[in-house]
Amino acid sequence: MHRCLLVLTLGLATQVTAIAELSVPRFFGDHMVLQRERSAPIWGTATPGADVTLELNGTSATTKADADGKWRAGIQTGSANNSGSTLTIRSGGDTITIDDVLIGEVWFASGQSNMAFTMRGAASYDAALAESDLPAIRMFNAAPTTAVDPQDDIAGQWSVCSPETLPSYSAVAFFFARKLHQELGVPVGVIKSAWGGKPVETFTSREALATLPGTKKLVDAAIKADKAYDPEKAKVAYRARLDQWESAMADWRKKPADKRGRAPRKPASPKRPLNTEGKPGVLYNAMIHPFVGYAMRGAIWYQGEANAKPGHVPYDRTLPLMIRDWRERWNDDFSFYFVQLANFRAPSTQPGTPDPWALLQDRMRLILDTTPKTGMATINDVGAANDIHPKNKKDPGERLARWALAKDYGRDLVYSGPLYRSSKVDGDAIRVTFDQAGQGLKSRDGEPLQRFEIAGKDRQWHWAEAKVVGKHSVLVSSSDVPDPVAVRYAWASNPEGANLVNSEGLPASVFRTDNWDDVEANPQALSRRK
Repeated sequence: MHRCLLVLTLGLATQVTAIAELSVPRFFGDHMVLQRERSAPIWGTATPGADVTLELNGTSATTKADADGKWRAGIQTGSANNSGSTLTIRSGGDTITIDDVLIGEVWFASGQSNMAFTMRGAASYDAALAESDLPAIRMFNAAPTTAVDPQDDIAGQWSVCSPETLPSYSAVAFFFARKLHQELGVPVGVIKSAWGGKPVETFTSREALATLPGTKKLVDAAIKADKAYDPEKAKVAYRARLDQWESAMADWRKKPADKRGRAPRKPASPKRPLNTEGKPGVLYNAMIHPFVGYAMRGAIWYQGEANAKPGHVPYDRTLPLMIRDWRERWNDDFSFYFVQLANFRAPSTQPGTPDPWALLQDRMRLILDTTPKTGMATINDVGAANDIHPKNKKDPGERLARWALAKDYGRDLVYSGPLYRSSKVDGDAIRVTFDQAGQGLKSRDGEPLQRFEIAGKDRQWHWAEAKVVGKHSVLVSSSDVPDPVAVRYAWASNPEGANLVNSEGLPASVFRTDNWDDVEANPQALSRRK
């Protein structure tokens, strides 16, 4: 009798432990936006083997939790809907109710600090705040976090655009979303998952990074460092650095305020290498993987500052690697539009100055040819010499929106600044032809074109005279270069004076027709396709 009772008790205990509460990740929450005209995946956990039913706007979907309790189902969203709906999820005796769900356009916004940059610091903040009662614009702000392994959830919540919520919105993402909403008249939701100062490799999975020799070295080094990591030794070393910092701070405070300079930097607490932001794959695990599968139209990206340094794997390899990685994970060749780096640092004054910033900008341009369904917002006219975070976020956001309006929503418009197409020697000059000239190329300020450089076989660069010929071409020459072979434009961190624009006033991208400073460049990618 006692033995039978014991067996029965153990059996009940096993059943109890197998029951799991119905749950979904936090980004499936009140005020969310689902992509219109899709079977939008919804997923979560429940009791293993249990039926799960979803209902939205009279449409339902049913699935069954697997042996680990995980489930996923697609719900048909239908046309755009500005009226908040309720998504109901049921399993067993559990019910999850998600209120105020809109159906519209969904975009994923990621990158480093210029994407994380909030509206409260934007130049046009006051004007935007006065007109920020925009309930059809929603944003999910993902919390900055790290993870050793891929995660299924992340802290954050959806919010409705209003004067109260606008200050915390990504400025670039807001202006992008607002432009789409104004033009399309449908709800727009943005999932923002960004962290300042981080290289592209940390947003890419380690599996993908291992397929490229240059980035595989980064992964191998991180794994090696992680295996050698000793938490106790790290704490001792951290304590020593902290003592040094406290002593330095004490000395700093003793100085007169006008002679202190910058305060000593407090050392960061020790972390495992594979759980440290900036290391390969870490932010992919924590801040990208949770969203994999969320139905969306595409992604916008503002990053590259952390990769604009000598010795980095070329950006026209690493960013396409990340794009392919994300698309494969989502099983969706979604659109991907990025912001080219802005002008920054003191303006250069001499032609032919090597510049890793300009080199990365140009590699961004090359991605347009090598990676399908990509677009680039050129912003070499909105930066600041002494600030890596330009306050003008309206132009970058709206220039990204131009690409989306043209490529994803069929609008007939000039969607980019002039982009280098081809060049050919024309007597003692070089004729350069551009795409995206609109009704014709011109000088922004009515002055002669500036920041064109030209060189002969000796590879010595000279400032050049440049004039618009026809609608799409510029003729570049110099009396110092009777037999020219190569041209560059805006080749500097800060090409002050660069003034080639199209009929819409959009600036031309940096470009070069040579690859003399870059033995790793792909010559076949140096000429844009028409």
